[in-house]
Amino acid sequence: MHTTEKFYEVIAGAIAVKKELIEEDLAYQQIPEWDSMSHLLIVEALENSYQIKFEFDDVLDMGTVGKIREKMKKYDVVVEI
Repeated sequence: MHTTEKFYEVIAGAIAVKKELIEEDLAYQQIPEWDSMSHLLIVEALENSYQIKFEFDDVLDMGTVGKIREKMKKYDVVVEI
């Protein structure tokens, strides 16, 4: 099982914000730093950190941090809540 702290750090690092801004209900385009380009940076950072490869449909469905956590389960990556 992986930690929420690391999960949040990866996302925060990808979009260059403080980890404290990352929470489960943070949504795509809710903050200026999470736009379409940085969404792809989040995907890339998560793929590199957790050694997974997301399917295109999953990338499109990652509308919140919580949804990203859910999608990662599909790839056998469980992030503790």
